Amino acid sequence: MTLKAIIFDVDGTLAETEEAHRIAFNEEFAAWGLPWAWDRALYKELLKVTGGRERIRHYIAEHNPPRGQEMLEKVDELHKAKSERYMRKIREGNVPLRPGVKRLIEEAKAAGIKVGVATTTSTPNVEALVQATLGRPAAEVFDAMACGEEVSEKKPAPDLYTLALEKLGVAHNEAVAIEDSRNGLVAALRAGVPVIITPSSYTEDETFTDALAVVSHLGEPGRPYRHIAGFGFSAEMVTPALLDRWIEGWGGRPLMKSPPWLHA
Repeated sequence: MTLKAIIFDVDGTLAETEEAHRIAFNEEFAAWGLPWAWDRALYKELLKVTGGRERIRHYIAEHNPPRGQEMLEKVDELHKAKSERYMRKIREGNVPLRPGVKRLIEEAKAAGIKVGVATTTSTPNVEALVQATLGRPAAEVFDAMACGEEVSEKKPAPDLYTLALEKLGVAHNEAVAIEDSRNGLVAALRAGVPVIITPSSYTEDETFTDALAVVSHLGEPGRPYRHIAGFGFSAEMVTPALLDRWIEGWGGRPLMKSPPWLHA
């Protein structure tokens, strides 16, 4: 088997967490007395910027909200408070894993395939989600985690995937990434890792050129995924054996020579 590791994104991929993040941002803004409110349309725009601190700074720079310049000096403090609020929401158990995630993780481990994470979110956020959904510490579920605080450049830079590959001890053409966004797709491709896309509610209209496959979710018995593009049109669930065949079909070709937008 060529496949040695599966690397998951977290927000939007393991679970539809983005709405919980948005609500946590808005509640924290209100707690600070800030007249800011991120509706779904605005948050979808802001998600093009990876990282919560970076997102706040981008919002201030582009939208010039009241008290924006004052809050620039307090972005780290504001984001820390928002993250604590978000983790409390996750611990309440209201954000389930997406279809097929738990199954694929268990099947991979049973097949001796390593499972990792490459995410712009923080390690505590990953810990909270995994504990709430799988009832175990993240270190017992994943063989390695590359999280946002560990790199200087977040997605679409390749740094998180490069770090994940290093921690997992596998080559780029022995791994596959599971992502939900264009930024994640570009990050993985820049590290030479082929990608399966399962679009989330916030990313379903993004462009996913050069993904091995685009499917609605990973699939469950009795709940097949909807094929959108690429490999997998005749299957119902993403499995380790299927991923291995897709990688063989990809053949390790140099995706970085693909469309110019990869380098934009």
